[in-house]
Amino acid sequence: MSTVVEISASMVKDLREKSGAAMMDCKKALVEATGDFEKAFELLRQKGAASASKKSSRATSEGLVVGYVSPDNKLASLVEINCETDFVARNEQFVALGKQIAELTATKKPADVEALMALNLPDGKSVKDAVTETIAKIGENISIKRLAVFDLSKPNGITGLYIHTLGGKMGAIIEIETDKAASSPADLQALARELAMHVVSAKPTFLTRDDISAEVIENERRIELGKADLADKKPEMKEKIVTGRVDKLLAERVLSEQPFVKDPQQSVAKYLTAKGKELGVDAKVVRYALFILGDNAGEETEATT
Repeated sequence: MSTVVEISASMVKDLREKSGAAMMDCKKALVEATGDFEKAFELLRQKGAASASKKSSRATSEGLVVGYVSPDNKLASLVEINCETDFVARNEQFVALGKQIAELTATKKPADVEALMALNLPDGKSVKDAVTETIAKIGENISIKRLAVFDLSKPNGITGLYIHTLGGKMGAIIEIETDKAASSPADLQALARELAMHVVSAKPTFLTRDDISAEVIENERRIELGKADLADKKPEMKEKIVTGRVDKLLAERVLSEQPFVKDPQQSVAKYLTAKGKELGVDAKVVRYALFILGDNAGEETEATT
């Protein structure tokens, strides 16, 4: 006797936000997967109705992604601060509070949001009290969701920050390490900002190919093997097609292999190498953090050592 699984509207909504697929497709996938969310997402991908790198454009929370870079570009922070409506997200007091918190996060380097809430702002108020006061004045709930801090441990290198200009809903910080001092610190600073902008635009999942686990690769292979257009292919041809598709898919998700957003004819790695030569240094990206408002995906990515 088969068990009927009730598919709630919230399950369908969550799957739609993760996959970007149509509501009806999401409901069918959940029914077929007997309510298993991840299996349903996999089914949508096999049918071409979802992308592995899809980011929700219908996040339920509002707010801002804010950041800070120190004057010497050795310290950077990224913070997501949430509110209930986009109207409040554009409120001057809310924006000012976000900027203060981002700078405090960079200078004090709290381990997590709880530690941040206990810190004092320049006026002597704790972050927790400042948030509470702002809630009372604005009339909406406000919360700090997450944070990231980069503090350069090596003398040569730089951090970069980019916040998307349309509404401040996405932002990234990046750390670039060089083997020696660059001939033009200003140009190195501009390069770091360019690469942070690329991260916001291209939304990589991994820093390099070495950072991809065998489990992720095997999962992608299983999804590709399950696609309908390969059903009638001979085993050797199917294997060749799957290998090619997986390689292409992973390249699209690896920062170093992505086409650079400002010059798609070359990869990020090649662009970085070329710019490094111009500045007389060998440069490499050590790590990056990408925050997208309302997104719970990977927050910080750094090189495998």
